[in-house]
Amino acid sequence: MIFYETASGRSPVREYLDRLSAAEAAKVLTDLDLLAAFGLELGMPHVRPVQGKVWELRSVGRVQHRVLYAAVSGRRLVLLHAFTKKTPKTPASEIDLAEHRFADYQARYGR
Repeated sequence: MIFYETASGRSPVREYLDRLSAAEAAKVLTDLDLLAAFGLELGMPHVRPVQGKVWELRSVGRVQHRVLYAAVSGRRLVLLHAFTKKTPKTPASEIDLAEHRFADYQARYGR
């Protein structure tokens, strides 16, 4: 699993996890461990396709968290964006941001 980094070296998903309470971060990290272990084989209710090559990891604790990611070469997954889900449908702006980051990742690393 790869945490996406901006050109300046920021890791938006790590920063999101750092802002969560210990209990909420533990829940998301447990779900990320599941994703790392099962990769693309992990299905509902844990993951679902969102748009194009972007998928979402669904983490439900006291609140709902989403981690948007995409598969790259081999079994590697790049974690693009994370947010707290507050609406029934994943907002288009969150998906667009993940797609933009994935395009940036591909442009810089060619994978």
